[in-house]
Parts: sequence; C-alpha cells; structure tokens
Amino acid sequence: MLDHVSLGVSDLDRSQKFYDAALRPLGLVRIVNFESRGSDYGSAPGTLGVEFTITRESNVVPAVGMHICFRARDRAAVTEFYRAALAHGGRDDGAPGLRPIYHASYFGAFVIDPDGHRVEAVCHAPETAEQR
Repeated sequence: MLDHVSLGVSDLDRSQKFYDAALRPLGLVRIVNFESRGSDYGSAPGTLGVEFTITRESNVVPAVGMHICFRARDRAAVTEFYRAALAHGGRDDGAPGLRPIYHASYFGAFVIDPDGHRVEAVCHAPETAEQR
C-alpha cells in the first residue's frame, strides 16, 4: 500500500493555492511546508499524516497516461473539488458525474492542474435517498 504520492510543480505558490482549494472539500489540508521546496497535505496534522506532497522542480513534465485520484466522502465533495480546482487554475478534464463503465456508483470528476497533471476525485458510494 502507498504511504504518499508526490508531484513536481513548477510554481510552488500557484500550486499551493490550487491544491489548498481543490483538496479541502476532500478533507485534505496543507499540514507541512518545507522552506521554498514544497508542501505536504493530509487529513491528520504533522509529518506522520502526510498523504500527498508537491515539490518545486525546475523541469516538470507530466507523465503520459498517469493520473492521481483522491477519494471523496460523498458526491457533493467531488463536485466541490471540481469547482474549486477550476476556480484556482485547473482545467476541465471531465465534469462531475457517474462513470458506469467502472461500476454503477462511480461518481468522479477530472481536472488538469496548473502543471498539466491529471487529477481526479471519486466517490464510490451509491446515491442515498437523502441525496435525491
């Protein structure tokens, strides 16, 4: 199992703003900054809670075919992730919605971050009566 995932970014300030906004609806917040080199995000405070990291790199080249997917607690969080990402420099790569090709309740949204990395949020839970 993975401990954390790290992405290289070209502009740390721009990427911090993007990920601060996009990940907050998913329960992930910036928990550690390490000088001007990068930032860690997680759902628990401190260095042992790191789940995702961004690091400033001089030559950022997104990997073809690779994407990172974050789990959301519900469909509303997926939609808020998408809205926040687009409002903070992300580009649309697939609006929030069901993706039954994966399974009947797969509700995801896809964006491209400011450096061209493909990022997704997904909720696997079926819609409840309260959500209708």
